[in-house]
This record gives sequence, structure tokens and C-alpha cells, in this order.
Amino acid sequence: MNEDDDFAAEQAEAEAGRIRQEFEDAVADPAYQEEWIRQSNLIYGGLAASGLVVVQPFLTEDSLDLSATVCVIAFAVAIPLLAALLVLNRQEAFRRRATKSRAVQVAKAVAQGSAYAGIAAAFWHMSVLAGIVFLAVGFVAVGVHSSGFVHLEYDATFRSRFRRNKPSE
Repeated sequence: MNEDDDFAAEQAEAEAGRIRQEFEDAVADPAYQEEWIRQSNLIYGGLAASGLVVVQPFLTEDSLDLSATVCVIAFAVAIPLLAALLVLNRQEAFRRRATKSRAVQVAKAVAQGSAYAGIAAAFWHMSVLAGIVFLAVGFVAVGVHSSGFVHLEYDATFRSRFRRNKPSE
């Protein structure tokens, strides 16, 4: 590598560090955490309600096929965890900060993943094609949300940096 490559690599590393620090500062912002808690309440409540609705038809069945069994077991895991996360979110809202507990992070992943699997299995039970479509579009939806989130945060960071560096008129 020549000096220009070394300089470019150092610049890229410095920029990555700056962006990482801005993200960490934003995450530590109480307003950001409060919004994250509000969004989590919406997600957990919606998934728990969906689970209760989806599982109801299976309550009176004598035997379940594989997709129905997966659906019921997935929601048997998800619903209690989602309920616990909803209660925890009330405490987080009261304290105006999100917990950093590793157990809570695992519970969030398991609850959301189980709910997703339960809904996919319910669609699969109705129609294999519907199950496949739900799985595929679910992954696309995560990408859409992530892209939108990153662009919103990047735009906010860019604008604030531009205002800071803008020459006074």
C-alpha cells in the first residue's frame, strides 16, 4: 500500500469511529430511549394480541397438524415473554431509560422470533404459499424498516453537523 492508501484507510477508520460515537451518543439520549420504549410497546402489544387471535381456533381442535402445532408452541413461548416485556416497558418508561440487561435482550429476540414463527406457521397452516410469502415479505419488511431508520438517523446527523459547520450569516 502507498501513502495515499494509508491516508484513505485512516480517514475511513476515523469517519467510522465518529459515526459509531454519534450513534452511541444518540442511543444514550433520553428522548431517543423514550421513543424506543414507545415503539417496543406497540410491537410487543401487537404481537401478543396477534398471538391470542391466531391461537384461538386451535383451542377446540382434537389434534393439530405440524404447522398448527408449531404455531401453538411458538405462541406458548412468545405470549408470556411479550407480556413480561410490556410490563418491563412500563418500568422503563417510568425511569425514562431502557434496560441494558443481557437477559432482556435475549428475551426480546426469543419473543419476537417466536411470534414471527407462530404467525408464519399459522399462514402455512392455511396455505403453504401464504406461509412462504409471509416469510419472504417479513424479511423484506425488516430491511425496509432498517433502511428507513438508518436514513432518518443519518439525515438528522448530517443536518445537525451542517448547521454546526455552517458559516454565520
